Amino acid sequence: MSLFVRKLKQILVVLAVAFFCASCSNVPSTSYNPWNAQELPTEARLLDVAFTENPNVGWLVGSQATLFETADGGETWQEQKLELGDEKVTFTSVSFIGQEGWIVGQPSILLHTTDGGKSWSRISLSSKLPGSPYSILALAPNSAEMTTDVGAIYKTEDGAKTWKALVQEAVGVVRNLSRSAEGEYIAVSARGNFYSTWQPGQTAWVPHQRTSSRRLQNMGFGKDGRRWSIARGGQIQFGSSEDAETWDEAQYPEIGTSWGLLDVAYRTPEEIWVSGGSGNLLVSFDEGKTWQKDREVEDVPSNLYKIVFNSRDRGFVLGDRGFLLTYKSQDKVA
Repeated sequence: MSLFVRKLKQILVVLAVAFFCASCSNVPSTSYNPWNAQELPTEARLLDVAFTENPNVGWLVGSQATLFETADGGETWQEQKLELGDEKVTFTSVSFIGQEGWIVGQPSILLHTTDGGKSWSRISLSSKLPGSPYSILALAPNSAEMTTDVGAIYKTEDGAKTWKALVQEAVGVVRNLSRSAEGEYIAVSARGNFYSTWQPGQTAWVPHQRTSSRRLQNMGFGKDGRRWSIARGGQIQFGSSEDAETWDEAQYPEIGTSWGLLDVAYRTPEEIWVSGGSGNLLVSFDEGKTWQKDREVEDVPSNLYKIVFNSRDRGFVLGDRGFLLTYKSQDKVA
């Protein structure tokens, strides 16, 4: 069976399921449709996006060593190729501060640039590194914080010549791992049966049991100081207390459908976006109290895995098979 036929069948299946379930949704539609859909020339899953100090220059990474550059703020993207030989690599995270940028990936790769991505150098990582690199965050010139997929956390302050371990014991294989603006982390176990938290200064992760029988899908932090949690079956919860085990009542933004929720991102403290399978995108303008559905993107034949807001007026929703939603600045103020 040719690649074209397989891809066509995938798209037809997604569209058929979306058509069948459209009538199942009871969530109101929003007239606020700020997303522009793009299909990049790749079959890869898109995983992260970041911009340099030049607001027009950004980099997009993903599986299959996918690397795209934009010079117009995300309106168009050009694929870039790195010399990696026959090595099969997934780029999982990218981060910039000024012109200095970092990319990490799996099974074990670290790239560094000091000229906005015009050139990338590969930095060797120790064979004793616990797990594979999961995320990277540029903190200051020559300084970055890196995590691995077993919850190890490292920091460099000399351009990756040396790394300091911030936690003494890894947490185990993680499904997702998120960092707050204050440097706290929250991680979901690989099977989704518990989660763990870490704060700067602690020597070890603190494990916590999930709040219901539903397995956890993803967790993270919002701009309003709250934590958020997504569980199987379209459940979302917010935690407004400093206690990592105190959560508000569970919500189901789209009751009666089978779409799973995958990620949460805040554009403002009040405006929250939630993405999910099969082009599912929801928005709340009241800090998560009520939800509306963006039906303009329902026909995008892709799971929407990750939402990234680089600023109030720039955001992206990352999907598989090269599908990308780009936020278009709107007059609406949440």
